[in-house]
Amino acid sequence: MPSEKQTAVKYYVGVDVGSASVRAALVDGFGTVVAHAEQPIQVWEPRPDHYEQSSADIWAACCSVTKEVVHGVDARQIRGLGFDATCSLVVVDKQFQPLAVNCEGQNHRNVVMWMDHRAASQVERINATQHRVLNYVGGAMSVEMQPPKLLWIKENLPESWEKAGYFFDLPDFLSWKATGVTARSLCTVVCKWTYTSDRGWDDSFWKMIGLEDLVKDKYEKIGNQVLSPGEAVGRGLTPEAARDLGLPEGIAVAASLIDAHAGGLGVIGADVKGHNLPCENQPITSRLAMICGTSSCHMGVSETPIFVPGVWGPYFSAMVPGLWLNEGGQSATGKLIDHVVRGHVAFPELEAKAAASAHSIYTYLNSHLDLIKKSLPVGFLTVDLHVWPDFHGNRSPLTDLTLKGMVVGLTLSRGLDELALIYLATIQAIALGTRHILEAMQAAGHDITTLFLCGGLSKNPLFVQMHTDITGKPVVLSKEVESVLVGAAILGACASGDFASIQEAMAKMGKIGRVVQPNHEHKRFYDKKYEVFLKLVEHQREYRSIMNSL
Repeated sequence: MPSEKQTAVKYYVGVDVGSASVRAALVDGFGTVVAHAEQPIQVWEPRPDHYEQSSADIWAACCSVTKEVVHGVDARQIRGLGFDATCSLVVVDKQFQPLAVNCEGQNHRNVVMWMDHRAASQVERINATQHRVLNYVGGAMSVEMQPPKLLWIKENLPESWEKAGYFFDLPDFLSWKATGVTARSLCTVVCKWTYTSDRGWDDSFWKMIGLEDLVKDKYEKIGNQVLSPGEAVGRGLTPEAARDLGLPEGIAVAASLIDAHAGGLGVIGADVKGHNLPCENQPITSRLAMICGTSSCHMGVSETPIFVPGVWGPYFSAMVPGLWLNEGGQSATGKLIDHVVRGHVAFPELEAKAAASAHSIYTYLNSHLDLIKKSLPVGFLTVDLHVWPDFHGNRSPLTDLTLKGMVVGLTLSRGLDELALIYLATIQAIALGTRHILEAMQAAGHDITTLFLCGGLSKNPLFVQMHTDITGKPVVLSKEVESVLVGAAILGACASGDFASIQEAMAKMGKIGRVVQPNHEHKRFYDKKYEVFLKLVEHQREYRSIMNSL
């Protein structure tokens, strides 16, 4: 914690709402995380593909972690507050009280999570319209976006639909709680709601899909005031929110970002001089930010709009002002690794041995792979074991939520060796999926030379090495592992007026930690793995076609 002598230091608070927890950080003007706190939040899964949360539970956690990181700090040094969050849907009534998003009528469960896939039939009907707004989401809308979820609520929960006063993306709900202003962020409405920066809302789209109710009130329920990320919201922190958060009344609150976009902001603009990287002295458009957590997002920017089939965007100014954003993604990555490892029969043995060695289960698995590889490179252990990773559907570049996971090469073995191998093959499959997304982006016109990784999975050296070897591109890891929180703090720094632009704040607050280079001697092996990877989805579609002919 800073000493009393450092009164000139300016601090910014970043708050990040992830899928399972809320985190906060106190960050200085050089991007150093001075204090950090985390608190879990509740997730309900009342039925398959339904995931719900509580906005009250989330806000309470935001208040708790914020109070913790600013404890003992001179309030005069805290200049701004920025929020990021998952792109989950928050439903409240006209008095801003929570409304049920479930058939049980539980009003406190008023958040449809980003990974909720209940609206599968609704998104299918929306995509069948082939409306022009779909060109800006890769040609097909994802079930994880907000229009299909809104349509599901209207069709399945008419009472909640009638009572609803506001539908917020979670990042915008947080800025409203802090300021009392219902303005939305350009990031959320462009990326998840079909708003465009030049035309605004398209009346014909909402009428075509059966949500004409939202047009009648001039979009008050979903947002008719839109701010750029990092722009100051209203008059800053309200007295009530200031008490809740333990912050000074009136400090600047920034228009928010979706969590992946905050991660991109925290890493993609860092100064790379002296690291012998192909993106040095090249425009930021040569970089791809990968935010790897429960799911993964692949964020690339361009000076002109690039339409990539199966990849969301182009979105103007949704992450970096003045640049177009394309966003690829994988719906389950950290969640998939956890699912595969914990579901294996040898997991209790792994858990016990990891605990005995005082290591995490993943550190232990990485060490175990080093023990069994003998003279081979670790990655070559999966020559006969292959995984297709779409256990929760494919977000990019195939945009097919009906795809399922596949494992080819299983044996009757049940021990720790086999668990380590399926863990490795799963990580490789995720990296091969990243290569698939990269190839789609580059075929459409992106020229990406370097990957910038952040998020929980970027702390796993095996995950990082597989991504650099399989894509053939160097990976940059930020100095601060909590890049998403740095990104949120950058928003607060911009709202405070201490930086002239987001670009200036990105350059000063984003720092490189380590660079991981690909092993080009392994290229042929991973090229062959990629061939097999693409064959797996071909075969899945073949056998589904056979069975559908019944």
